[in-house]
Formats: sequence, structure tokens, C-alpha cells
Amino acid sequence: MSDLQGVRGTRDFYPDEMRLRNWLFSHFCAAAQLHGFEEYDAPVLEYEALYTRKAGEEIVEQLYGFEDKGGRRIALRPEMTPSLARMVLARAGALPLPIKWFSIPQCWRYERMQRGRGREHYQWNVDVWGCEGVEADVELLAVLCTFFGRVGLTPGEVGIRVSSRKVLQEVLDSVGVAGEQFAAVCIVIDKLGKLPPEEATAQLAAHGLDEAAVATIQRVLGLHDLDALADALSDGSVAVAELRALWALAGGYGIADWLEFDASIVRGLAYYTGPVFEAHDRSGTLRAICGGGRYDRLLSSFGGKDLPATGFGFGDMVILELLKDRDLLPVLAGSVQDVVFALKLELRPAAMEVASRLRAQGRSVDLVLEERRLKWVLKHADRAGAERLLLLAPEEWKRGFVKVRDLATGAESEVAPDAL
Repeated sequence: MSDLQGVRGTRDFYPDEMRLRNWLFSHFCAAAQLHGFEEYDAPVLEYEALYTRKAGEEIVEQLYGFEDKGGRRIALRPEMTPSLARMVLARAGALPLPIKWFSIPQCWRYERMQRGRGREHYQWNVDVWGCEGVEADVELLAVLCTFFGRVGLTPGEVGIRVSSRKVLQEVLDSVGVAGEQFAAVCIVIDKLGKLPPEEATAQLAAHGLDEAAVATIQRVLGLHDLDALADALSDGSVAVAELRALWALAGGYGIADWLEFDASIVRGLAYYTGPVFEAHDRSGTLRAICGGGRYDRLLSSFGGKDLPATGFGFGDMVILELLKDRDLLPVLAGSVQDVVFALKLELRPAAMEVASRLRAQGRSVDLVLEERRLKWVLKHADRAGAERLLLLAPEEWKRGFVKVRDLATGAESEVAPDAL
């Protein structure tokens, strides 16, 4: 029976789960649209080379890749940003700037499963292209805070840790890390909080860093205060100036309570160039809720002309776990408003006429298609979350009426079909 089981790491969505998913996605869409973002989409299949050009990153090892019938190497998308970059390049110079787009794609990664992480998930992506200033980064943070507020979360429950890759760049420059070595070191540093200290030191040493360099990196990346960062970096630090500007703008949006400076946030992807951030539950029981940052030099890695860009990815699994823990998930009824039932077989055509009349008015109608007892129909209507039960009984129909029962109050009335 193994062929009747879902593939490990994937999910089925039964109607009650689908209602919850649609509810979550509706808040994703609303938060983005309230800030002027437009929705886009792309195929779930891409050429494998779109991702393998960033060899050495964890994501490359997690690809669902295969050869199609034409001998081409294809992959299920593990993230949306390369597809977005491809789309922007395809219309380079023709798209009005800035681009403010969002999407909710299904993504695939073959990775170790844990709470809040499967091998397929949906990921809310929000990106701004063509805006150089931190105003765009703060706009993204505002979108996130709007979403959190809409689903009932507060700054006391969720925080957004913010730093900049320029902090890391300045620190690594001071200890002599440069060139291709930089990207490899970034991957290790992104895992510092998950690795035992001796293993982290060993991995950094493998990339040519001595103990003094490792100590400097760990000291600066352990800072949680911008003034302390300014003291640790050189005078006139670009990273510090950028972060101070970001916090000032966040104050204008009224979202500063959600933000906290954390120099250890670097994000593992090599293409990040500026502000980076991760949202987390303050209780620390779950992995990161979402993450993102600025990636101004992505297009050149695909052979195009660079364009300033910043964005985030927000998976659907961790946030559902968090909302469940906080008892913030809604109880959602189905979409059925009316249930129509003919008590006698000969009244089926009339029941279909009544159902059609209601549907033409925009009502969601479930017509009982089989012979059933009234007791079963009442339970069925209750399970469906219907507002009304419309009964076609011989005596009432003969007099030109439908019996209507209000399922919330139990009150019954007789209504002419044209008055329904």
C-alpha cells in the first residue's frame, strides 16, 4: 500500500486544511497589496543551471533535479528569487521601476524534516527592484509587521532581527578575508549558532582563518547594540550609517518595536549585499519564521546588468505552528450558505430549480443529491456550516412555498420561490 501514501515530506490538504491555507494566503496577499505590491507567478519547473550556478550553497545539494525526455536537466524550484531574476532579465529595460511584486509559490527542497519544515512548502515572496535606498528594505519590514498584526501577533511575541552583510564585509575585510573566500566563509558564519564552538572554529580554519580572526568575527557578530557596533568597526562605517538610517525610517512607520539589532544575522545565500533580517518567535521554540535581505548584484551572476533589489521569503509551515501554539488559528466554516433538500423524489426537479435560482443570486448552495432521512440532512447542513436549510415538501410546494429553516435559531418560515 506504500504507493497510496503521500511522498515523504509532502502534504495533503483536506477541505478544512485548505480553508486554513486560503485564510493564511489571504493575509499574505492583503499585507502585500496594502503596500502597493502586485502578484506574479512562474513555472514550478526551471532549468537546473538556474540554481547550480551558485555551487557550494546548501540549496544546490537539496535540489529535486532530473533529466526530462529531451535530455535537459530540469529542477523543481527550491526558491523563487532566481525565477524572478530570470523574468526581470527577460524584459530588461522595459519594466517600469521600481518593481514591487509578490508571489506565493510552492517550493521543493530535499532536506531533513523537522517541525515547521517539510520537503515541499509554500513561500510568500515579496520583492522590490530598482530602489537603492534602505527605504525599500523598510517597506518590506512594514509588510511583515502588517501581516503579523493582521493574524493577531504582537511585538512581544515576534521579533525581527536585523543586521547588514556590510557588517560582515567590514569585519572580514579587517581580518583579510576577500574574493571567493568571502562567500564560503559566509555559509559557515550563517551556521554559527547551530554548530558547537569547536566545530565552527574548525570550519572557519579550513577556509584559512586563524584563531585571532575567528575571535574577532565571533566578538563583533555577538553584538546586539548599534553603538557597540560603531565602536567595534572603523570610523565612518557604511554599515553603521545604513543601519541607523533604517531604524530612523522604521520609527516613521511605527514598527521599531518589532525590530532588534543582531550582528549574527548574515543569511547563508551568497548574493546578499546589504540589510538582512530574520523574523522569529521570541520564545525561541521554533526555527526562523522568515528571512530576507538586499541582493543588489544578483543579475550579473546570470549575465545581466545589475539592478538594486531586496526581498524576503516567508514559508507557510512555521507560521502555522506559531499561530497554533498561540491559539490564534481561526475555526473556519465551509463556504456553503444554503442546503436544499427535496423530501420526495418527484420534487427533485423543483429542488434543482430552487438551487439554480439561489446560485444565480450568488448564494453558495449544496443540493442533496440522494434520498436521505431528514435527520441526516440536518447533520450534513451543520457540518457544512450552512446558514439555512430549504425543504421542498409536497404540501408546502403544492401551495407554492418552500420551507426555510434558519439553522442558527431553528426558526422556520414558508417563502415563495421568487422571494428566496
